[in-house]
Order: sequence, then C-alpha cells, then structure tokens
Amino acid sequence: MTTTKKAASALISVFHKDGLEPIVKKLNSLGVTIYSTGGTESFIKDLGIDVIPVEDLTSYPSILGGRVKTLHPKVFGGILSRRDNESDISQLKEYKIPELDIVIVDLYPFEKTVASGAPEQDIIEKIDIGGISLIRAAAKNFKDVICVSSMSQYDEFLEIITEGNGATTLEQRKNFAAKSFAVSSHYDSAIFKYLNKNELAFRESFNDASALRYGENPHQKGYFFGNLEELFEKLHGKELSYNNLLDVDAAVNLMNEFKNDAPTFAILKHNNACGLAQRATLKQAYVDALAGDPTSAFGGVLISNKEIDADTAAEIHKLFCEVVIAPSYSVEALELLKGKKNRIILIQKDIELPNHQYRTALNGVLFQEKDNKTDNANVMTTETVTAPSDNELEDLFFASKICKHTKSNTIVLVKNKQLYASGTGQTSRVDALEQAIAKAKHFNFDLTDAVMASDAFFPFPDCVEIAKKAGVNAVIQPGGSIKDQLSIDYCNNNKMSMIFTGTRHFKH
Repeated sequence: MTTTKKAASALISVFHKDGLEPIVKKLNSLGVTIYSTGGTESFIKDLGIDVIPVEDLTSYPSILGGRVKTLHPKVFGGILSRRDNESDISQLKEYKIPELDIVIVDLYPFEKTVASGAPEQDIIEKIDIGGISLIRAAAKNFKDVICVSSMSQYDEFLEIITEGNGATTLEQRKNFAAKSFAVSSHYDSAIFKYLNKNELAFRESFNDASALRYGENPHQKGYFFGNLEELFEKLHGKELSYNNLLDVDAAVNLMNEFKNDAPTFAILKHNNACGLAQRATLKQAYVDALAGDPTSAFGGVLISNKEIDADTAAEIHKLFCEVVIAPSYSVEALELLKGKKNRIILIQKDIELPNHQYRTALNGVLFQEKDNKTDNANVMTTETVTAPSDNELEDLFFASKICKHTKSNTIVLVKNKQLYASGTGQTSRVDALEQAIAKAKHFNFDLTDAVMASDAFFPFPDCVEIAKKAGVNAVIQPGGSIKDQLSIDYCNNNKMSMIFTGTRHFKH
C-alpha cells in the first residue's frame, strides 16, 4: 500500500484566518471538497469558493452558543476511519460519513486572553473543546489524515500540497501529527497552570525555540525555549549565545534589586558581578564599577538601571564587552556603541519575570520559588553593642543585594556603594573572604571602614577577625549558627557592628 495519499476532502475551522486564503484557493483548485463552520465558513464563501456547512453533514446546528459544532460521529468518524480497514469503510458507507483527509483547525487564544487580564468567564470560554478534539483525532490518524493545527504551519502546509499536487507523504503527515500534539500539550499545560492552585505537579511548555551556536562549550548542542522579544528589544550585534543568556539572566535579576535607585551600573562575568557601583551620574557609576575589576570586565555583560547617555557610552566603548543592557539609550550613545559590529545592545522592557526557577537534576527536576526577599532595615536586628552608622547601613544593604546574586559560598566587600571585591563559589567561607581581600588589595582598594556581607552564617569568629584586620568595621549576615555568639563577642571586643537579617541567600 502506498504511503502517499492525495486529499479529496478537508475540514477547515479556524480562529486565526490570516494566511488562510491561499490555502483555501489552492485546495479549491485541486478539487478538494471543503467542509467548514461559522466564521470560517463565511470567510470561504466570501472568497467565492464552494463550502459545505458542517451542519449539513451532521444535521445538527451549532448549539450552546457555539460550544458544540463539530462534536459528532459524522465528523469524527470521517477523521478517525482507517482507510485500510474494511469494517471502518463499511460503516462509513452505512452511515453516509465522508472521509476527511485534511483537518485545518487551530485553538482559541487562551494564553492571550489570560495575559489581557480578562475576567474569568471570558478566559473559561477560551478553553477550546471541539478544536482540541479535532486536532487529537486527526493527529492520531496520521496514517491517513494530515492535521494543520496552527497558523504558524500554514506556509509549510501550502508548500507541501502545492509541490505534491494535493498529495502528502506518510513522513509529512507524521511530522504534522507531532506538531499537533505539541500544540495540544502546550495548550493543556497553559490551562492547567491557570486553574491549578493546589495540585503539586511540574508543567512547563514553550513553543518558541531558538537554536544557539552551541551550548556551554562548542561540542555541546544548545537551544533557548522562550520569547526573548517579550523582554528585550535587540538593537545591534550578533546572536546571543548559551553563555550570554546565562549572564544576561544573572544581570537582569541583579539589576532588579536596584531598579528604582540612583544611577547604578553592574558588570558581570560568569553569572557574578565583578563590578557594581551607584553614583550621582551613570558615567561615574560605570567608571567605578569598572574599577572594581577591570581585568574580569573584559568580555563581560554590562547592565544599567538608567538610560545610557553619550558620556557613559564613550567610556563603555573603550572596553571589549559582549552585551550592553539598559532601559534606553540616547541617539548619540547608540551610535557610539554600534561602533563594535558584534557588540550586542539590548533594551530591557519592563515586564514581570517568572516567580519560579527549575533545573534538571539526576533523573528529575528541581523546582523552587525565586528568592524574592531583599534585606532591609525592617528585617534587621543589631546584635552588637556598636550599631552601624547610617552610611554603613546603606552600604550593608547594598552589599547584601550583591551577595544574594553571587555564587555561594560568597563574601562581598563594599565601600561607599561600590563593590570593592567578592569571593565567589568557594567551599569555605574563610576562602571566600580571603579571596575578596586579596582581590581588593590587587586593585589598590583601601578596605578601611568597608563593610562585609555574607550569604550565610559564620560558624566561627574567624571571618570577622580576618575582616577586622583588613579594615572592615560593619558586617551583615543572616545569623542562625549555634555559635553565633562567638562572632558577636569578637565584634563587641573590637568595636565592630554586626546586623542579622534572619534570611540566608545561598545561590548554588
């Protein structure tokens, strides 16, 4: 039996009609009998093309306000019948059911309706029943039927029937079946996520996929699933890589901590801030951020919480960097930054980011809420006799924000709202502190009266002792060790201030 089949009939019932006209005209020119419903039927008639209403086939009108149109044995029998099964063919003849070779059906825009903030009843009415059933039926019977389940597939389908003169191969039908189940599973996942309040289940689905040049390394394949255009407007440069995207994600989440603050600039490398400063002008914030580690800044990701002006752009242009992110750019700044052909320039749009995170682990998935807690004066307790000054408090919370977004174990050293250095990803908190101190000294920073932030508690007083000897006089940490008092006692004996936040900020 041949696996190539020429279509004689089609059922067309779609919400989105853009791009449908050339398909209808092509099917008509091929002599394909077309069945349709409602608005699609009217659309086809307006093209001057003959169409058979589904009501004529089923002998039932559309009822319940359009909720029931195609749910009938004469429709589903024509789709699901096996063309090589004598019993099926016999029953089609007995009940006067036509074979349906092509099904072109899409789904109501459920996700767009949810995103629009529509009332719940409007959202519920966008849960498609007939469409999803038709798609599943046609996709199941791909041996005999081709299913077009989204307007994004119109062009490919038109090309196939044009080249094949109305015929399709088994491989093509099976490919479209896979696309159809991708559409239906994504749709069901979206509905579940909207309705679910109590069921503990992991459901994530993305239709938009982009092939990346490679993964973390050239020998690894890499893809991004998601719609970056919702978050960024790309103005210039090459395509974002896998590693770029990881750094951009880290940069966006870090800068969200300073979104409404004075001009703030950050430079990131390998998901960690290597420079960050807040100043009266953005140019000075960038200059001081770069001073934090000009070596690591090479090839980094730069992000600002304010529009980048020409003066700041002129400074940035001196540095080789992969990506620049800002809420906007002046005309002069953009022209300057475009001077490097491969430099990626992004405008970050003001949208709400997902409130959860997940990653593969072993043979499953780890899922968690985002760490959305930011340390501030309302949650702190002063544990020492000496209290931090107002300036020290500002630096402590500034350092804590950076610490929260730096790989554990981490120590962050800050002075005058400038990142002096951080120790990142160390197996020992002492190692993290010593790394930070060494780095600060390497770039000639004076740590006298600097502050220290730690992402977790100090089990021993060694870190506060090392910090004090380096010049640090104020410390912020979550507390929670059974030996907290040892660190508190050292601070009291050495006129240091220490505040507890009660919140650990591990980042693995």
